[in-house]
Amino acid sequence: MEYREFGQTGIKISAMGFGCWEIGGGYGSIEETEFIKAINRALDVGVNSFDTAEAYGFGASEKSLAKALGARRKEAIITTKFGVGYPKATNYRDSSRKRVMESIEKSLTALETDYVDVYLIHWPDRTIPFDEPMRALDDLVKQGKVRAVGLSNFMLSEIETCMKARRIDVVQYCWNMFDRRMEKDIFPYCRANQIGVMAYGSLAYGMLTGTFSEEMSFDKGDWRAKRGQLGNLNLFQHLFDSDHFLKNLRAIEDLKAMAKRYGKSLPQFALQWTLSNPIVSTALVGCRNAQEVDDNVGAVGWSISAEDMQEIEAIFARHGAVTMPEVWLETI
Repeated sequence: MEYREFGQTGIKISAMGFGCWEIGGGYGSIEETEFIKAINRALDVGVNSFDTAEAYGFGASEKSLAKALGARRKEAIITTKFGVGYPKATNYRDSSRKRVMESIEKSLTALETDYVDVYLIHWPDRTIPFDEPMRALDDLVKQGKVRAVGLSNFMLSEIETCMKARRIDVVQYCWNMFDRRMEKDIFPYCRANQIGVMAYGSLAYGMLTGTFSEEMSFDKGDWRAKRGQLGNLNLFQHLFDSDHFLKNLRAIEDLKAMAKRYGKSLPQFALQWTLSNPIVSTALVGCRNAQEVDDNVGAVGWSISAEDMQEIEAIFARHGAVTMPEVWLETI
């Protein structure tokens, strides 16, 4: 396994990370026994980055991760998040000091631990000044309940505002071949300020697994079944709606051929692309079983040539496959 600096935290984190959204429900299906085997296989091969959130089943994902880690908790760098999914809150978001303090206790209980390594605000709560949750997070660090703090899905101007109250250690954003938004200003800012970057959606929510077909359908409870709607946030239309889905599948076929030339699976090829940006500390990907863990870790230890990086761009242009627009952060 390859290990990378995690900003200025002093933590060495595995380039490959394990995303635990699926086990919380609402995103694919996963059997807990297989999940436990996958977590332990990940630890065995050197993965130490595990990402979960309060909102992933409101404790379900965190509890499953705790069960899977068991006595091996000290081998793991656990990231969890709070701040979204509350029905009574404006836009379902709440990052008040009261919420920070209540949510960390719930997460610590669910994770069966007395500290988490990284604690993030999942989505910006724009109803309160950002210095309120940042000062609360700083208190958690002083109390020893959290090692590092940060943000997920904040605009650059919002990161800068938060930094005035407390240094941001880590951020988390979507980053994959289909989603390049962060290369414009978020990544350069993180590089300049030595902020650790966690990339989620590294396989484009399944698109880059190479297993999708024109006839496929998602389970009724899966947000992807709506082809572009996650609740009332229209975030993923560039992957799954009828205007883009077939074009994207054609691009995927060409990407498969490229991966084959390297002797790699498409997920390995796509994950190496994600990790090729040196600002990325850890690339998160969900694994339903130990076999998927073994495949995904094959993404490290090699590189894609500069010529083939250009060919990837040509494939997207040739098929009219799209990358996500930059304006989304300002509208959600």
